[in-house]
Amino acid sequence: MRRAGFDPPAVLSNSVIDSFRRTRVVTQRPDYVHAEFRSFLFRFCDDVEFYFDDETERVHLRSASRLGYSDLGVNRRRMTEFARRYRAAATTP
Repeated sequence: MRRAGFDPPAVLSNSVIDSFRRTRVVTQRPDYVHAEFRSFLFRFCDDVEFYFDDETERVHLRSASRLGYSDLGVNRRRMTEFARRYRAAATTP
C-alpha cells in the first residue's frame, strides 16, 4: 500500500487502528507498529504489523492469527478495511 504524505505511525495509532474495536497498540516506533486485534466471540488474538518503508514510500502490512489453521478470511478483510480507512484518513484534511 502506498504511504500517505504525513506521519504514518501517529495517524495509525491515533485514528485508523483505534477506529477498530478490540485493538491495542503493543509497540510503536517511527517505522513500525505492532497491534493486537481480538475477535468478537472467542477473543482470539491476531497480531497485526505495519512497517513504513521511507525508501519506497510504502506501508507493508502483516496480519496473522495466533491460533488455528484458518481464520475464514478475517485477516484479509481486516487489512482491506484498514487500507480503505488509511486512504480515507490520508485524504481528509
